[in-house]
Amino acid sequence: MPVHKTPDMHGTICMVTRTSHGAHHDMRGKICMVTGANQGIGRETVAGLARLGTTVIAVARDSVRGEAAVEGIRAETGSHDVHLMLADLSSQAAVRDLARDFMQRYDRLHVLVNNAGAINTQYGTTIDGIETTFAVNHLAYFLLTNLLLPVLGASAPSRIVNVSSDAHRGGEIRFADLGRKSEYRGYQAYSQSKLANVLFTYELARRLENTSVTANCLHPGVVATGFGRNNSGFLRWGMRLTRPFLTKPARGAETSIYLASSPEMEGVTGEYFYKCQQTPSDPASYDEDLAGYLWDISVRMTGLAGSADDVRQI
Repeated sequence: MPVHKTPDMHGTICMVTRTSHGAHHDMRGKICMVTGANQGIGRETVAGLARLGTTVIAVARDSVRGEAAVEGIRAETGSHDVHLMLADLSSQAAVRDLARDFMQRYDRLHVLVNNAGAINTQYGTTIDGIETTFAVNHLAYFLLTNLLLPVLGASAPSRIVNVSSDAHRGGEIRFADLGRKSEYRGYQAYSQSKLANVLFTYELARRLENTSVTANCLHPGVVATGFGRNNSGFLRWGMRLTRPFLTKPARGAETSIYLASSPEMEGVTGEYFYKCQQTPSDPASYDEDLAGYLWDISVRMTGLAGSADDVRQI
């Protein structure tokens, strides 16, 4: 796994990133994209990057909620360089439209934060006929990242930040039944998708070795957000009951902001972070054969013509 240097990190770095408002991590002139930006960790990540002086593209599915989030962030941060783009990331056509529309408007992208995610207690499929959790949590990351690699390469040094979860530990990629339709369990499907995030990040970092585009992933903590509210029953009520004891979204966003902006992260790639500290991921996530096979399956499931190797031509 390619790692160019390993920073000596301590828990206080997250707090510096969150409270400095650009004093230590000036990001003026940089363009960032954050998916799942209308609430929770995504919204706080957009706000944190806006405070550092970046132009932030906030990607949301719903126009009303998205506009409200963007207006709120502009008011909170004093930044007018926060802009909304709409995409339902469960649709591969919408992901392709998002990438195309972005590259028509902008010729640079310095940071991509793949943050949008979902968990579902009931089996369901997307418009593309793919189980929803796997489609949103993994394939949307995979497709959007690969489609934006040309502009990320043209903007290098640039960074890709994938929000995973410690739920990946103990996860299993069931290639024979990726949708887990034969025996659907919401948490197992979620765990599989989060393991896929880590495998994808490590494989992407390997494919981007010797470029100036880095890829890292993270566990944000167990955060009090709107996550899981689309479900009914035990999960919805469980999230309500535990909400007072969970990490606040601003704290949950700190590691994403750190990986996106900190000078200490320059050249660091192919790593997993929690509370701004590099930490080992599950042993299964280091299986290069598994990661390579997942990559190939993902290419086929998305109809992707190119791959991360294309960025080497830039």
